[in-house]
Amino acid sequence: MKDVRKRAKELMEGYCKVCPICNGKACAGEVPGMGGLGTGSSFMNNVQALAALKFNMRLVHGCETPDTSTEVLGLKLSMPVLAAPIGGVSFNMGGKVTEEDYTMAVVGGCVDKGVIGCTGDGVPPFIHESGFAAIQALGGAGIPFIKPWEDKELFEKLEKAGTTGATVLGMDIDAAGLVTLRLMGRPVGPKTVSKLKEIMARVPGKFVVKGVMTPVDARRAVDAGAAGIVVSNHGGRVLDHTPGTAEVLAGIVDAVKGQTDILVDGGVRTGGDVLKMLALGADAVLIGRPIAMAALGGGREGVGKYLDQVRSELVQAMILTGVQDVASANRDILFQA
Repeated sequence: MKDVRKRAKELMEGYCKVCPICNGKACAGEVPGMGGLGTGSSFMNNVQALAALKFNMRLVHGCETPDTSTEVLGLKLSMPVLAAPIGGVSFNMGGKVTEEDYTMAVVGGCVDKGVIGCTGDGVPPFIHESGFAAIQALGGAGIPFIKPWEDKELFEKLEKAGTTGATVLGMDIDAAGLVTLRLMGRPVGPKTVSKLKEIMARVPGKFVVKGVMTPVDARRAVDAGAAGIVVSNHGGRVLDHTPGTAEVLAGIVDAVKGQTDILVDGGVRTGGDVLKMLALGADAVLIGRPIAMAALGGGREGVGKYLDQVRSELVQAMILTGVQDVASANRDILFQA
């Protein structure tokens, strides 16, 4: 991974510093780019919220070979990890790798390791087109996310996404105020429960709503019929001064657990971070910036190496906290002062 990170730093110069600790401090306000909006506090809060959680180390048990496999949204995964939908290589990552090569590296690297990659959307069209093409080439192994456009563009893209073979489609409603889209003059906006119902009625599969940060929005997504939600503040890139996702996750879990699959992103860097989110009640975790860096610095193989690292860290953390399988992770493994 050292070589992958070194190469990524060279290719992403001026767009991402590939810091030893990816916490949003060095890139605050760098949007476009890989930073967080404004002061960068929402990005930083994601990382800090996870770092504040501590494990109870438990070793008087028989959990020697933990099972990391799971099923989420009808998808069988080798571990509860997905690649978050990040696109826009040319204006967010330096443009020294094509969108097509980057997207295939992410989705293909995930397939190689038994997990699922999500693809992004945006302006120009080749962002979503690259994602659709990669998923289709890999037999539908991916989740295409569409931004909350106005009806014409939204339904056209959803129809195209449905032809990729993907069994799950998503919308990142947290992109409703994305600065980069606003600068390009493209109409996006929030969606009502009735509008979400209309959208889901036209989706040939399961539908995921990404950008849920409150129990109220979680209940509304469930009322609309969402098969899954992603607790996310869009990596801190759309609204300054939001809490970290690990701060709000437990409350959302308490509100809708068992009614929909609950995924979460934001500040996840290691397998230990994955286990913390599972302990708070998430069914699976999305990882964004680290996978993007691995794809830039090492292509499909780089993504695979990073995912191997995450799985190794997850297994170690499960052994040291006495968690036999991912479904057994609960708040008891987290230290309460």
